[in-house]
Amino acid sequence: MSSTQQRILTDADFPPLRNDLLLRAARGEPTKHAPVWVMRQAGRYLPEFRAMRAEHDFFRVCRTPELAARLTLQPIERYGDLLDGSIIFSDILVVPQALGMTVEMVPGKGPHFPEPLSVPEDLNRLAASVDVVAELGYMFDAITLTRQQLDGRVPLFGFCGAPWTLMAYMVEGGGSKTFSKAKTWLYKYPEASAQLLGRLTDVLIDFLVGQVNAGAQILQVFDSWAGELSPQDFEQFSLPYLRRIATEVRGRLGDRAVPMTVFAKGAHYALPGLAQAGYNGISLDWTLSPVEARRQVAAATSETIALQGNLDPCVLFAPHDVIRARTREMVEQFKTAGGAHIANLGHGMLPDHDPEALRVFLETVREASSKQ
Repeated sequence: MSSTQQRILTDADFPPLRNDLLLRAARGEPTKHAPVWVMRQAGRYLPEFRAMRAEHDFFRVCRTPELAARLTLQPIERYGDLLDGSIIFSDILVVPQALGMTVEMVPGKGPHFPEPLSVPEDLNRLAASVDVVAELGYMFDAITLTRQQLDGRVPLFGFCGAPWTLMAYMVEGGGSKTFSKAKTWLYKYPEASAQLLGRLTDVLIDFLVGQVNAGAQILQVFDSWAGELSPQDFEQFSLPYLRRIATEVRGRLGDRAVPMTVFAKGAHYALPGLAQAGYNGISLDWTLSPVEARRQVAAATSETIALQGNLDPCVLFAPHDVIRARTREMVEQFKTAGGAHIANLGHGMLPDHDPEALRVFLETVREASSKQ
């Protein structure tokens, strides 16, 4: 639990918000067009991003509020009012770092843990508790600075990785095609797995509350490896912790609560459970029809749930006329599905995307979703 005192900032501490479409859609309210942002919109596909990263280590950027703010603002400055949201530049793996693990970002390979968790006794290497203000305050400072520099143009997302996804990296030692080591933990060491997932959940709740205290206006929880789990295992090792995060973050924030969305990539079977987990929005990958997603969500709950997504990122490698056609199809599918839609990709931008392809996507969303 966090013990260092954090100053709680409110909207009165920042410039007035001029574009609230994203927040309204996340709450299920009607909007004049579908608000749009994209995952990894501040990333390696932008030449201005690559130029800055050539001079600075990845995690040094994350830990330097001025650099993180500058990268967060790059797509906002490039695409102007075509984007309806920004997301703070950081990484989900700062949380394992706060727990005492070493995480390296290896060029061409991605995240690497030199000493992953191999057996339950390795949990003793982790911090028994984490003061998120002391350990992760640099991200809170980056959020506050970015919110000031956004000058009310668009809302700012805070985020974190889901407990299962973080555990998968911490045990596996990095990315994986099978996550066999991490999944073996679930079957071989279920009690230790629950202990680790619970400890991560405790930290993540503090972390998300701290992000809102610092100025984040909406939150997203990324369960990037949810699709590696069977329905039974997701029900045991992911969903309860996702539910706890939503419930306890809202409870801690009270009347300062902000909209929360969840992205469980590849876990189609999880939609009914996610609809009942306490989130305002569910992000979809490109392998599920918006109409079917809305049907499942509506059958599971009477609560208003926004759907987010879900164009295949690889469509952005196509000719511009194909991008326009596929984006219009996506928008029409969400219109048919009904309810609130936040336009996005079904996953993040890729390093070799052409920035102008994203512009075509953003322009087409605006045109196709505008109310006549």
